[in-house]
Amino acid sequence: MGTREYTLEDFKSSARQFVQQLTPAREATVVALHGDLGAGKTTFVQEVAHTLGIYEDVVSPTFVIQKNYLLEGQVFGKLVHIDAYRLENAEELKVLGWEDVQRDPANLVCIEWAENVADLLAPETHHVYFAYVDDDTRSIAHGKEH
Repeated sequence: MGTREYTLEDFKSSARQFVQQLTPAREATVVALHGDLGAGKTTFVQEVAHTLGIYEDVVSPTFVIQKNYLLEGQVFGKLVHIDAYRLENAEELKVLGWEDVQRDPANLVCIEWAENVADLLAPETHHVYFAYVDDDTRSIAHGKEH
């Protein structure tokens, strides 16, 4: 797993390239986002959303936990944005219908604070690790391991 540092513009380009290489699988394609506050998780999801044709404001669903965006003309049918920051354990996400979300191969799921629900993440989950370097720079590392 290689780590790279990105300026904000390069960061956005990296997010676009990342989502463009994803393809649907047997179940939902899940992207687990890890990193401290301000490291770039929400910015990453915003760029993913814009790449998929979503132009409304995409904000972290901290209080509603999950926000769904229907996609048109894309390989995925829905972007599901989850913020697990307020969840104390994986069971809380299960109660919100995780199994149905995870079963649908048309779903692209981005989960901020994924470590809070790690028990629910399949081995196929894509993990993206963000770190704050300075005001204009973030580092990103990709992997499939927890």
